Amino acid sequence: MKLSIKQSQASGSVVVPPSKSMAHRQLIAAALGSEPRLVENLEWSDDILATLDCLRALGASVERSEGAVSVGGGLYPCSVSRGSVVIGGLNPFVQGEPVTLPCRESGSTLRFFLPLALLSGREVTFTGTPRLLERPLEPYERICARQRLFYDRQADSLTVKGPLRPDDFEIPGDLSSQFVTGMFYALPFLGEPSRVSVLPPVESRPYIDMTLAVLRNYGIRIVGVGNDRYHIPAKQKYRPHPVRVEGDWSSAAYLQALNFLGGHIHIQGLDRLSTQGDKVFSAYLRTMQGKKPVLNVADTPDLAPILMAVAAAGRGAVLEGTARLQYKESDRGTAMARELQKFGIQAFVDENRIWVEDGTLQTPSEVLDSHGDHRIAMALTVLLTLVGGELNGAEAVAKSWPGFFEALQGLGILISKAEENEVEDGSGI
Repeated sequence: MKLSIKQSQASGSVVVPPSKSMAHRQLIAAALGSEPRLVENLEWSDDILATLDCLRALGASVERSEGAVSVGGGLYPCSVSRGSVVIGGLNPFVQGEPVTLPCRESGSTLRFFLPLALLSGREVTFTGTPRLLERPLEPYERICARQRLFYDRQADSLTVKGPLRPDDFEIPGDLSSQFVTGMFYALPFLGEPSRVSVLPPVESRPYIDMTLAVLRNYGIRIVGVGNDRYHIPAKQKYRPHPVRVEGDWSSAAYLQALNFLGGHIHIQGLDRLSTQGDKVFSAYLRTMQGKKPVLNVADTPDLAPILMAVAAAGRGAVLEGTARLQYKESDRGTAMARELQKFGIQAFVDENRIWVEDGTLQTPSEVLDSHGDHRIAMALTVLLTLVGGELNGAEAVAKSWPGFFEALQGLGILISKAEENEVEDGSGI
């Protein structure tokens, strides 16, 4: 989908969507309990639908209607209504015929479910987009090789078969915290204790803290024993815990950026006490009010595209800790640098650092490209509100915030479908 975005200023009030990162964690934890429970305030983004698809593939029936999903029956009785899910009873040790889990493009879904799939001797195949299946999975491959578990990675699928055994596990801390989260969900079920050592350097630590907070609420004990080492007691049970998913600080960053660049948006639905790492974006913006800042995004890689956009509209910036951007939905650093050139702004990408030069933001002379990446699509949209232009691949926002463009239209941003030259008052999408 190609959109035309005209120079316009955002003003008004908006409620941020629920946190996708938190929703994944809450849904899986809820499903691992023995009793149904309610998970409220969900956005039907592509990634969350992938997690629901995988729960369904593990035995639940799923029926969708307008604005609602009904899930029930099978091994995992669930009921989904508008914005909420009642879910429970997932037995990760169930045996049976081989099963396929469709992960779409969700790295969280794939990496969170894979250790759970290894708990039984059941053959489980994961599928997804080519880009998803290119993303790193080496920590799990090494675990399977060490325990001589079946692990078969193809261009279009990954098939594994357990059972996983208690062990002293080592997970690299600089690849993705999602591997740590996946192990934390599965290991409490084992018959003997396990240990997990997260090897330095440890990046995205706030996401590990988020997982630990969720698991504590469900009665799961994971004991830190110093130096990023954890002891996981055996034979634990997930207990019921009604939850309303909190607002998403990652999505709020685009609204905060619009305010920083002259907008007047009242942002609602955020928890100031949240453990979400992207909450730090407010502090980043304060730093960017002065001279060209140096910002480390090792713990918050999802903020890199919008930080590059704000830097391009201001005095530039240097981002450090950017090595993992190449493994996201796109090679984010390189992709953003390519798009910023269309605005007349130079950016240079090194192995673990990105420089965005200061300059004068210009109306792009050619159509911008989202590179199929939701965070690039939203970051480029913020810049287009300043100078106008067209964005191709705008549908990528469905991965995390399907209503992003409608929300901006409600704030007065002039957006229309470029192909049809439709009206700019909100009816063009």
